[in-house]
Amino acid sequence: MKAGVMKSRVLHAVAAVLIAAVPMAAHHSFSAEYDATATVTLRGVVSKVEWSNPHIHIYIDVKDDSGKVITWNMEGGIPSALKRSGITLDIVHVGDTIAISGFRARDNSPRASRCEVTTADGKKYNFGGAGEFRPI
Repeated sequence: MKAGVMKSRVLHAVAAVLIAAVPMAAHHSFSAEYDATATVTLRGVVSKVEWSNPHIHIYIDVKDDSGKVITWNMEGGIPSALKRSGITLDIVHVGDTIAISGFRARDNSPRASRCEVTTADGKKYNFGGAGEFRPI
């Protein structure tokens, strides 16, 4: 086999491996980022909702004990899976006051995942996408 053909095949193989690795690197392990033994329940005002892949995000402004507003990033499930289970864009809106529960980030940043939302009218919705939210 000629050196040019061999080099071309090697480059194609390397490119294929790199392209395949991009989606795997973009997704993360729940247990690597979140602690399934550390739950948090917050009450505040929705400041932003992102309904995009790979996960939805609900940002909620919560006042701490001193009155300072902290924005929490609450990560939910995959949009298509949530839609199939009946969770839609019409449930949570910017400006809504909600209660939201989830599993805290391991780095203690204001983030949590697999969340359950309770709306102002008392209805509960599982935005986690991976089974029901059950605090441990």
